[in-house]
Amino acid sequence: GNAFPLLSGSRSSKTFKPKKNIPEGSHQYELLKHAEATLGSGNLRQAVMLPDGEDLNEWIAVNTVDFFNQINMLYGTITEFCTEGSCPVMSAGPRYEYHWADGTNIKKPIKCSAPKYIDYLMTWVQDQLDDETLFPSKIGGCSCVPWDGPSWLSHALIPACPCLPGVPFPKNFMSVAKTILKRLFRVYAHIYHQHFDSVMRLQEEAHLNTSFKHFIFFVQEFSLIDRRELAPLHELIEKLGSKDR
Repeated sequence: GNAFPLLSGSRSSKTFKPKKNIPEGSHQYELLKHAEATLGSGNLRQAVMLPDGEDLNEWIAVNTVDFFNQINMLYGTITEFCTEGSCPVMSAGPRYEYHWADGTNIKKPIKCSAPKYIDYLMTWVQDQLDDETLFPSKIGGCSCVPWDGPSWLSHALIPACPCLPGVPFPKNFMSVAKTILKRLFRVYAHIYHQHFDSVMRLQEEAHLNTSFKHFIFFVQEFSLIDRRELAPLHELIEKLGSKDR
C-alpha cells in the first residue's frame, strides 16, 4: 500500500491552494506512480533515488510538484490556527524569522505575518510550476499515443512524429527547483515550530512526519537545500536520519 494515506478521509480535503495535477498518461504521471509505489515499500532512502534510466531534472520536477501538493494539504489543515493574530511574523521558533521577496513583484524583503508570507510563497511556487518554460509537461516525449512503454517507444522512433524532441528543461531549472524546495521547507518549519500542538490535536502528526521525512531524504539525496537553511529543524532531521540507519 501507499505510505501516504495522503490525508484522505480527513478534514484536509481542503487544500490551501488548488492542487497541481500531473497529466494522466504522461511520462511524468508514470514517474509519479513509480514514486508512490516505491514509497509504499517503506524504504524512503531507496524510494527517493533516481530510477534507472530516468532524467534527473524530470525526477526532481515530478517530486517538487508532489511536495507542493503535500504541503498544500498539510497547511490547509491548520490555516484556521495560523492567523495574523497568532503568527504576526513568519517564524520557525524564536531564532528564525523570514521576510518575503520574490525578486520581481517584491524586490526588497518585507516583514509580514505567517499567513501572508505563506500565501505569497505558495502563489509564487504555483506560478513557477505552471510556467511551461520552467516545468515543461511534455518533455522530450510524444503525446500522440499514451505513454505505456513499448508502443510509445516504437511510435516515438518514427522520424515524422511531430512531438519530438519535446520541450527541454531550461538551463536555470535546477536553481529554480532549489529555490522552490528551500521555500517549501520554511512552511514545514513554521508548522513544526508554531503549530505542532494543533497538528497533534487533529491527529495529523503521522502524515506530517512521513511527508517531511520523504522531503528531507529527497533533498539530501540530491543536495538541493543548503545545510544552513535546514537549521531550524536540525534536531528533527538528525532524529529522522538516525532512525533510518
